[in-house]
Amino acid sequence: MNEKYLWNRSGPPDPEIERLEQALAPLRYRPRTNVVRQVRPAARVWWATAAASLLAGVAVWQIHPPAPRATEWQVASLEGTARMGRESAGLAMALRAGQTLQTGRGSELRLEADAFGQIDLGPDSELRAASTRQVQLNHGTLRAFIWARPGQFVVDTPSARATDLGCIYTITVDSSGNGLLKVSFGWVAFQHGGRESFIPGGAACLTRKKQGPGIPYYEDAPEALRLALAGFENGDQASVGAILDSARPRDGLTLWHLLARVREQDRGAVYDRFARLVALPAEASREGALRLDAKTMGLCWNALNLENTQWWRGWERKWGE
Repeated sequence: MNEKYLWNRSGPPDPEIERLEQALAPLRYRPRTNVVRQVRPAARVWWATAAASLLAGVAVWQIHPPAPRATEWQVASLEGTARMGRESAGLAMALRAGQTLQTGRGSELRLEADAFGQIDLGPDSELRAASTRQVQLNHGTLRAFIWARPGQFVVDTPSARATDLGCIYTITVDSSGNGLLKVSFGWVAFQHGGRESFIPGGAACLTRKKQGPGIPYYEDAPEALRLALAGFENGDQASVGAILDSARPRDGLTLWHLLARVREQDRGAVYDRFARLVALPAEASREGALRLDAKTMGLCWNALNLENTQWWRGWERKWGE
């Protein structure tokens, strides 16, 4: 904003101020001819205060414009073919609550909602909208770029629910209902029943129908860890040792989740390896970790020193309920 123009009308005017001046022009004071009017000091102060308040309001509006209203998902672009119910999807169509959208082989489609974000639907995919805030990916591939506040948008799959925590991520679901979540930026909470996984940017997580989300791992994790983790997810409890042996300090994220998934007799080994890789506070006791005490688990999580986890306080409160 050109502040000089506001006070002495020098320099180019700001477009918003110019529009405001035009709107208020009919109310401009026009003195009568040959009449001299004295303006009392108090009046000068009142008008100056009113003008300053008005201009401050305009400045605040420019810096913090009104939040966009939640809108339905609009079809922004389409390559190939798609169907919405019995109709072919076109650029003017919108995905409303209760509707199902299907893309054809080799087709890609983009949906946008101003208040939430952008969804790219890959070939041979089926998406159902429960509401603007909630969609269900029955099969196929969905890539989400969400700018709504954390926790405002969810994607349901046959095996887990992905709660967006401000991020970019991709979900792939196969014909059997199993899936894979990969996070490019930010965080996603993966949930099913009482099982929860928290996946940061650069990490991935499998999910299986009737079992829910697996244990997240960084995509650059050692191959030995990823293979052992796949074995564990398939029920091989003997693979726990291989996971612990191949884990790096960065893989503390994986061990934190593993602690709550292994058999009770294996928790001690998992905690001991975790404590060697991650600097834990004294309050994060071994005894508390073996009991999966909510406070202790929260302290262990904080020790990972992961960025952008303000939302974690909400999850901690939920654990304590």
